[in-house]
Amino acid sequence: MESFPFVEGDLKSFETTLKSEMEKPFKHYEKELAALRTNRVSTSIVENIKVECYGELMEMREVGIITAAEATLLTIQPWDKAIIPEIEKALRNSDVGVTPANDGTIIRLQFPNMSSQRRDELIKVLNKKSEDARIGIRNARKEFNNHIREAEKKKTISEDFVKRLNTVLQKGTDTFIEKIDAMHTKKEAELHNM
Repeated sequence: MESFPFVEGDLKSFETTLKSEMEKPFKHYEKELAALRTNRVSTSIVENIKVECYGELMEMREVGIITAAEATLLTIQPWDKAIIPEIEKALRNSDVGVTPANDGTIIRLQFPNMSSQRRDELIKVLNKKSEDARIGIRNARKEFNNHIREAEKKKTISEDFVKRLNTVLQKGTDTFIEKIDAMHTKKEAELHNM
């Protein structure tokens, strides 16, 4: 956030920038939740895992076709069979928790049925991801708050406008925290009902 939209009376620019900055940790949180396994494996579990191949890091979805063949089975069919060892290495180093198996053409990830222990582990992971997302929102709020204080010290905006900015800042923060809490509650219920 290089330039900061402080023009006396222009709340719209402030709100737009605020929303844009708070969307970043929120969107990341949405991706993280999609990767948390519930009753059926999802390709999103492995799509964003980085694979080192051809001298650079690429996401799993860029190196092959990923399919959820069954409720507990993911398959990865690489575009180039020569990179199967790199894909397996990336999967082993990730937090997927499943050992890859390959037949020279396709890599298979067989996930176990959900045990109560695994469910409890996933709920801990969910709690951490949710708290990380809340921290991201609070960090954005802190950064905006610092800019407001700085502008107030320099007397580039009035006290009245500072109050209005702080009100908008708190409303934006509350809105994103509520969204995170709602998504957390829904995902936790999914995990409990497996």
